Amino acid sequence: MKIIAFLIAALFAIPAYAMGPWKDACQLDVPCELPSGRSYHVKAPDDWDGETPLPVLMHFHGWMRTGALPVQHQRISGATRRRGVLLVAPNGNGKSWDFWDDATDDVPFAAEVLADVAKTYPVDQSRIYVSGYSYGSAMAWRYVCENGNDVAALIAVSGTLRQNVICPQGPREIRHVHGTNDTVMDFPFGQGGDTTYPVALWREQFKCGQGRDAGPWNAVDFLTFQRTVWDNCESGQKVTLDVHPGGHFIPHGWIARQLDELLGLENSYP
Repeated sequence: MKIIAFLIAALFAIPAYAMGPWKDACQLDVPCELPSGRSYHVKAPDDWDGETPLPVLMHFHGWMRTGALPVQHQRISGATRRRGVLLVAPNGNGKSWDFWDDATDDVPFAAEVLADVAKTYPVDQSRIYVSGYSYGSAMAWRYVCENGNDVAALIAVSGTLRQNVICPQGPREIRHVHGTNDTVMDFPFGQGGDTTYPVALWREQFKCGQGRDAGPWNAVDFLTFQRTVWDNCESGQKVTLDVHPGGHFIPHGWIARQLDELLGLENSYP
């Protein structure tokens, strides 16, 4: 009887997430339902011990997709699960997002998603990253614009807000990639063909000085990024822009590289 009593006491002393509800929770194509009637998808990293606090990447899917795609996408989930990052992918209403102005229900919905995730997983609140592709990238911009003060970094792919938008909040760091031949979410060239214009909004808001040419880099041989960094902003925040000559896609290894750098890991592919 003493042994049984001890085991029961030990069981109740273990945090809920360490008992393993995450093993039986919604995963991959099985959505996590919210009281509001909306939902999201989640993918835990490989070899997680069930206890260590997890960095989170909340990724907004592209137009006419759902969160079931990012949690199974090699260039998104393949990056997070190898780097100890919990991937969270909200589902947009009508498979889309309302990012056009600040009168959107999608920002509070995404905040609700993060709050719900923290009930099941031990989340490292200092390392919340917000990402997205295409329409989802514009939604990620909108989220950090309205609710980004506690976000560690925006990791955005091929989609922005208008550069004259006023953002009441912002994350600690901006990382954006865009192809100059993108004709879906057109590359936002500035005056005179300025290729640094895609992040003009943040450079102005953070009161950044002259950008620093950080040179070219590759994750794969067939695609080269040209990087510009603004690490001289009066706000103390940082902006990084990677430009490539391609079109509208998630570049091989780009999200993985951003996570490596943000988490202080050795760069690797995939």
